[in-house]
Amino acid sequence: MAVSTHTVPTTDQLPVVVVGAGPIGLAAAAHLVERGLEPLVLEAGPSAGTAVRAWAHVRLFSPWAEVTDPAAEKLLAPTGWICPDGTGYPTGGDWAERYLQPLADVLGDKVRYGATVTGVARAGRDRIVDSGRDEQPFTVHVQLADGREERITARAVIDASGTWSTPGPMGADGLPALGEKTAADRISYRVPDLGDPAVRARYAGKRTAVIGSGASAFTALAYLAGLAQEEDGTHAVWVLRRGIGDNTYGGGESDQLPARGALGLRAKAAVEAGHASTATGFRTRSVERDADGRLVLAAEDGRRLDPVDEVIVLTGFRPDLSFLSELRLGLDERLQAPTALAPLIDPNVHSCGTVYPHGVNELSHPEKDIYLVGMKSYGRAPTFLAMTGYEQVRSITASLAGDQEAAERVELTLPETGVCGGAGLFDDPDAGQIGQSTEGGGCCAAPATLQIGAGAPAAASGGC
Repeated sequence: MAVSTHTVPTTDQLPVVVVGAGPIGLAAAAHLVERGLEPLVLEAGPSAGTAVRAWAHVRLFSPWAEVTDPAAEKLLAPTGWICPDGTGYPTGGDWAERYLQPLADVLGDKVRYGATVTGVARAGRDRIVDSGRDEQPFTVHVQLADGREERITARAVIDASGTWSTPGPMGADGLPALGEKTAADRISYRVPDLGDPAVRARYAGKRTAVIGSGASAFTALAYLAGLAQEEDGTHAVWVLRRGIGDNTYGGGESDQLPARGALGLRAKAAVEAGHASTATGFRTRSVERDADGRLVLAAEDGRRLDPVDEVIVLTGFRPDLSFLSELRLGLDERLQAPTALAPLIDPNVHSCGTVYPHGVNELSHPEKDIYLVGMKSYGRAPTFLAMTGYEQVRSITASLAGDQEAAERVELTLPETGVCGGAGLFDDPDAGQIGQSTEGGGCCAAPATLQIGAGAPAAASGGC
């Protein structure tokens, strides 16, 4: 009688699963290939850079030279890929079409689309079990686009799934405001693409509340101000949890990231021209509908804004940790970032994401060989550097290949650029007011800030 034999691969023969085919996930795959390791990239969307394509209309602050990864360039070079002019500033659409998709195409069947990771665990071990834990491979549970389920075995997992799918809510306490869910038809959590006729019609001639104080809010204000110049009755109400101070509009002309500075100046011009008004120190508690169906925002202190037609909520993003619940992660209790990384990026201390290049040591967890990288590694911190993300995966893949010396060696030098100054208490309504102390801050090391903004600045140096 014939006996069926099934050879179980050793852990070292298993692939390294990378969650997400965005900029950092694909860079991780390129570095794994360079190290002779087998990557398997699982992307929930139908193409590379699905999240990036969602803001295809928005331009990066950083030039091409700072948003392509060296290992990825080496992988692309034999294909005849033409490196974009390093001094140009791509839109999200440019980035996806001219770099991310070609990179995914080169990786071929190492990238799978329509594959949503629903859980990661140790084989045969839930998070409680200690015995033999580190010797077991990971099991990655996946739901495919057609509804089928699979379980993939992996030697390590690099989670580069980002934070795009979990935007922050309107409520100042970090939870949805009362009535926010029932008013969902009038609320957006994305910078509007006013080049889309349907989106333009949604905001043209309307009064729109923009909630948030970062680059995305600047972008939305600038876009709505441009629309106001063309469509009568268009007005933005900028809702801020803080007051208006020196740092409200960013660094302006002093910002060494010209696009970021220009964006802040555009937001300031929108207010000064009357296209946008401000509601400061406003911490949203609830949203209600008036008799005409318009929305009324109410604050924790009892103030109520005049009715608006639409609300754009741009209060940052947060990591989805639900599918990692059976793993032992070491995360900061505030930022939900790896504990060793969190102090470097804590917005309660740093106004602009001051961080030095870091890698496997700062990104390790109590659970061996699981890594959160890219935007997800920053948890709820608002500023992420693309070049820093590429350095993260270079270090991690070196460690997985057994080259600990390379893993612990810093191969990235970030010049000191940007505008300096601490934020004090990050969400203090008075923080940043003229005359307030700015102790506790430092210079931004941000040549590749992955915040997104409008405007094309003067050419920068660099190239592939």
